This record gives sequence, C-alpha cells and structure tokens, in this order.
Amino acid sequence: MSESANWDMLVVGGTVLTMEPGSEPIKSGAVAVADGRIAAVGPAEELLELSPSGDVLNAGNSIILPGLVNTHSHLAMTLLRGIADDIPLKEWLEQHIWPVESKYMNRETVRLGTELATAEQLLAGVTTTADMYFFGDEVSAVLAEAGMRGVVAESLIDIPTPRCATPEEMLEKQRKLLETYSSHPLITPSVAAHSPYSVSAANLVKEAELAEEYEVSMQIHLAETTWEVEKLLGEKGVSPVAYLADLGVLSERTVAAHCVHVSSEDIELLAEFEAGVSHNPVSNLKLASGVSPVPAMVAAGVKVGLGTDGAASNNTLDLLRDMQLAALLHKGIVGDPTVLPARTMLEMVTINGARVLGLENIGTLTEGREADLICVAVDGPHTAPMYDPFSHLVFAARSSDVRHVMIRGQVVVRNHELQTMDHERIEAQARELSEIVRSS
Repeated sequence: MSESANWDMLVVGGTVLTMEPGSEPIKSGAVAVADGRIAAVGPAEELLELSPSGDVLNAGNSIILPGLVNTHSHLAMTLLRGIADDIPLKEWLEQHIWPVESKYMNRETVRLGTELATAEQLLAGVTTTADMYFFGDEVSAVLAEAGMRGVVAESLIDIPTPRCATPEEMLEKQRKLLETYSSHPLITPSVAAHSPYSVSAANLVKEAELAEEYEVSMQIHLAETTWEVEKLLGEKGVSPVAYLADLGVLSERTVAAHCVHVSSEDIELLAEFEAGVSHNPVSNLKLASGVSPVPAMVAAGVKVGLGTDGAASNNTLDLLRDMQLAALLHKGIVGDPTVLPARTMLEMVTINGARVLGLENIGTLTEGREADLICVAVDGPHTAPMYDPFSHLVFAARSSDVRHVMIRGQVVVRNHELQTMDHERIEAQARELSEIVRSS
C-alpha cells in the first residue's frame, strides 16, 4: 500500500472487487486515486486513518470494481437501432444495413451515432469500448471529449464504404489514425478487416503487417455464420480460423469477434496463436447465427472477452445485461450449472476483456494501474440481501444500478448523471435523423 496520503480522490462506501486473480472481496473497502492511477486499495478504515487529502467519493453501498470492457462494437450504428430486425445476417447486411449506411453514414452522422453510443455505455458502466467502423478520427475525438477509453479502428472491406472508395484509400486512412493516436492517454488505435470473406488474402496480410508495424491489435469478424464457414471451406479448403492461420494473419494481436462456428481444431489454433475472442451472445442469438462454444474456448486457454456488437443487431450496448444472458445461456446449452461461474463471467468484462484488446494498464483495481472503476449500487429491493458480490453483479444487478463511473481518475458519471456529455441534445438529434431515414 502506498505510504503517501496525498491523493486526488478516495472512493469509499462499498465492497471492493479488485479482480486480481485469487483476490477476495474487501468489505467496507476503499480505492485511492492519484494522477489518474490507483494509488492504494484496502479497508476504508485503514485508508481514512492516513488523513488523505483530496475529495471523497461516496460509493453509497455499492460494489466497487474495474470499469467494464466492451471488446466489439460498431458505435455509430446506434443510429440504426431497430431498423431491420428478425432477418438472417447475410440478408440483414446486404439488403438493409449496407444500403442505409451508404446513403446516410458520413462524418456528421458517425459523430452523432458515436456520441449516442458513448452516452449509453458510460451510463451502463462501460469504461472501455472497441470500435470497428468508419471515420475513426471522428470516433476517437468523440470518445476523448467524453473522457471514455477506446480501441478504435478504421474498418477495411473490399467494396466502397461511406469512408473510402477503395481498400488502398482505407489503408492510408488507417495509417494516419495509427500515427495520430500513437500516444494518446485514452485512445488506442487499431486496424480492422471486416471478415475473411469480404477482404482479399492480400489485404488481410497487409492489415496484419500494419498491426505488427505499429504494435496494435487487428479486429476482424470471424466464423460468425455457417454460411461463412461453408464459403471458406468451398473456396479455400479450410475453416475461416485455419485460413487466417495459413495466411500468417492469426496472432496475439488478433481480436476475433464472434467465433460461433469453430471446431476443436480451430479452438486449438486460437489458443496456440494466443488470439483474443470477443463473444457477442445477444447479436448472435438475434441474427440466429448460433452460440459460440465459449466454455470449450475458456477450457483451452483462449482469451475471451464479451462484446455487444453494434446496436443495429443487439439492440443495446448494455454489457451488464449481455453478461447475465451469456452466463445463463451456456449453462443451458451445455447442461451443466457449474459452467462459466459468476467470477469467470465478471473476468470476461474486466481483466480478460482488457487482455483481449491488448490493454495491460486497466482491468483490475491494482496499485499503479489506471483508475477506471465503477460503483454499482446494491441498495434496491432486487439486490437485497447480498451474500456474494460476484453472483450479485452477474445475476441480480442491472445497468441502471451503475451509480458512479470513473475513467483515468475523472468522474464521468456521478449519481447516475453524465458529467461530460449533453445526452438530451444527442438523443433529440438522433430522433430527428431517424425521421429523415424513416421517410426516405
């Protein structure tokens, strides 16, 4: 524990879950913050005895834990929330989403959609979000202005997009984003290729080389549908995962979203190459893509985090809700109530989510790590009594219970209220745009 009591803030009034492996809950705990980092963690009584300087943030009978990490999303697609439901993925993309994006998604609408997504996630306790979409510079600017942490990529695909006419142009945009945000305190740039079936082998290799050159992650949709698997098997003779491995694209930098249709051999490859997987249970269920074999991946040692996907296929960015669904889903699918216990699920949205995205500076409340934390209230009828805080967060808590949110030492949500964004203005503009889209 730090000997100095010269702290900027002390968070008190709750049970602390540091999420360090093997750690126990600290009842009546406290977290000290200085210079945007965790300065000390321990019993509140002990830290208060040091007569600390700075402000005191009362957690108010909450569980204090690391901020939630959303490992896969398309933030601006909040503007397309509910625009096309109850449709298979291929039809959903080609006949509905891509045409609307082509017509309405530009720099201004991406900014608005990202603002809406950021407000939604902050209020729900998400402190770090991955994004693979377009206009990454605009996305990064919005996140930075709101004080939110992001892993942001310009997404490459071999067809014209709202951002670029050609893949070559997108590669230039990606490089510029990587250089602009190479040392930003909140934004970690990334590269992204849409999928193995929509990006050529040559461009997939270029993406991997760019990620290696700048030492960043590479986001990609992988093995999401049976159609994708059948297409790759028919054209390449191998599964999507094996195809990436054969190209030299699969690596510890890979953030593979979905991985629904993966064989035991595929899982071995993901573990061997230390790739990260983003599990997106709600999107996969809504599009009837299937259920990812997450218990098998976890047992094999694959890094697995949780993702919401975009709000057009979820239709929320409520990571806490998605964690609860995932915890129940896999018990029912496997037929074993011991599968993916509460602590394992909570690790997916904290320490393991950070690992999937290659972020070593967050994910636990550990002295020296950046101060990203949330306070989840447990003072409502649906959270009383509390025997196990891990179980409470996974099976009882709601996103509306998120009381305070801190990112890098800055309180961005205080007593359920956004401190860095005007969400009423954002919501009004989003509704105005929806009327234009609806009438077209």
